[in-house]
Amino acid sequence: MDKKAHFFYAVKIPSDTKILVYNKLLPLQKEFPFQKWVHPEDFHITLAFLGNAEIGMLEKSIQFVSDALKNENAFPLNIEGLDTFGRKESPRIFWVRLVEQFCLYEVRKKVFDACELAGFSLEKRPFHPHITIARKWKGNTPFAPELLQLKNPFVRDAFSFVANEVVLYQTHLDREPKYEVVQSFKL
Repeated sequence: MDKKAHFFYAVKIPSDTKILVYNKLLPLQKEFPFQKWVHPEDFHITLAFLGNAEIGMLEKSIQFVSDALKNENAFPLNIEGLDTFGRKESPRIFWVRLVEQFCLYEVRKKVFDACELAGFSLEKRPFHPHITIARKWKGNTPFAPELLQLKNPFVRDAFSFVANEVVLYQTHLDREPKYEVVQSFKL
């Protein structure tokens, strides 16, 4: 593990779900001109972003997260729509929205608390569970937020998947896909 690399904990999206989401979003790439669309293998739900991590702290976090999740069970998640972060007319993040699920918030809290216990200073913004699908609006006209509902491929064809694994990812900015699983925790 490179101690200068960035690390984060996330719910791993099952491979079949990644393919389904990607296929539903593929037609939108022409209608929503974002600079960079996320490789489907990199779809995930971030629970705690660690940033650069010293090996000792990272190893502590792995032990604490393992202990915190040892009695957690897999749970269903439902995809419901599309949304953005950033300015309405020029969003920086385009994402898939999930139906709120208490179990996800509980798992996130356990992972977050375990990372803080290991010594990480984590961002305290409210948790908005999502799957990032694209970054940086590059359209010739301002983004039209009303299209999020009009073009939502999940309205008529919503689906669920089972969250059964939390992973520690390492980021490799020079690769695609860019996230590598360092440690896995089965639910």
